[in-house]
Amino acid sequence: MSHVSNKQAYRSLEERINLFPQGAPPSETLYRILSLLFTEKEAQLAAQLPIRPFSARTASRIWKLGHAETEAVLDRLAGRAILLDIENEGQKKYVLPPPMVGFFEFSLMRTRRDVDQKLLSELYYQYLNIEEDFIKDLFLGTETRFGKAFVYESVLSNSNQVEIMDYDRASSVIRDAESISVSMCFCRHKMEHLGKSCSAPMETCLTFGNAALSLSKHGYARPIEASEALEIIHQSNENNLVQCGENVRHGSSFLCNCCGCCCEGMLAVKSFGALHPIQTTAFLPKVVEDNCTGCGRCSAVCPIDAIEIKDGTASVNEEICLGCGVCVKNCFRKSILLKHRGAEILTPVNTTHRIVLQAIEKGKLQELIFDKKALSNHRAMAAILSVILRLPPVKQAMASRQMKSVYLDRLISRTK
Repeated sequence: MSHVSNKQAYRSLEERINLFPQGAPPSETLYRILSLLFTEKEAQLAAQLPIRPFSARTASRIWKLGHAETEAVLDRLAGRAILLDIENEGQKKYVLPPPMVGFFEFSLMRTRRDVDQKLLSELYYQYLNIEEDFIKDLFLGTETRFGKAFVYESVLSNSNQVEIMDYDRASSVIRDAESISVSMCFCRHKMEHLGKSCSAPMETCLTFGNAALSLSKHGYARPIEASEALEIIHQSNENNLVQCGENVRHGSSFLCNCCGCCCEGMLAVKSFGALHPIQTTAFLPKVVEDNCTGCGRCSAVCPIDAIEIKDGTASVNEEICLGCGVCVKNCFRKSILLKHRGAEILTPVNTTHRIVLQAIEKGKLQELIFDKKALSNHRAMAAILSVILRLPPVKQAMASRQMKSVYLDRLISRTK
């Protein structure tokens, strides 16, 4: 009976995680991962937490525990990077982040002895790379992509410079960030425990804003200045790594430097490339055939195997190409140039915009707005409604059907 009770605590936590647009498909492997990261009591408590940021007072009311005891539990979980403790609207608040980029990754962003990281890495590999349901849901579960690739700025021509937006430059993301931290790469650290890691630099995972502050506070990241972050980008590019970050225009929460052999995003593109699991850049490489010798250097460095040598000339598979420009950097004969794709790429304004779009596309908008575990937050509601009112008519119609709200229908009709 206790075994059943034990499992139920983690099943409840699975259900809580899946209220958010980014979920985690249930499986025996996920149960084992959660049982390593959470005690049974912690799982029971975390399963009751709101989706949106909440205060210790709110958690105390939900858990029916005293304020001091509640705060101690919350701080203990934040100390293990399961929760993030953040400043929100001038108050200390907590949030249970999604698995990725979230508590899955945080667990391997530093070396630690309070959890079996080798076993955890084996379970992550099974859940992410073998079972694949989670990766399919993460990268393909919504039309609005979770992450996007950035182009190598060093290979942009003068005409490219005019065509690229500031928010599509990794350097701009870094310069605009209020706080920056760097940690170990989750993907390469995981593969290291499996004996499959590559020689790419390990300390390359950049986090921004409140998440950076929380992770730094608890030793899961090292606070750095923008100058060091830019140097990390430079060194990563020297190692032919690709920058991937949150698919937003402003307020990005992370920026990864990805290799093609270990990193989940690149592996997803290799598996599901034609479906574009990661939002591409606005560019595509074009081969100057008369100047190409077919040396194969571009093919060797492409992180997603989008280039092959055919009849002595490099050939780009445009259906899967990210447009990162690593091939351009490595072509010493300058036989590859970046050209604009000729297609408009729509990028969500910020994290709230992205999450609302993904919630609508997954049919989870009601869960996002009417979070029964939290008191109504008028600012959060206003932010979500503001996003909905700026959406295209098709997305507004989807939101209206899910909400079944006369009030929302009236608001939408006034914007037409």
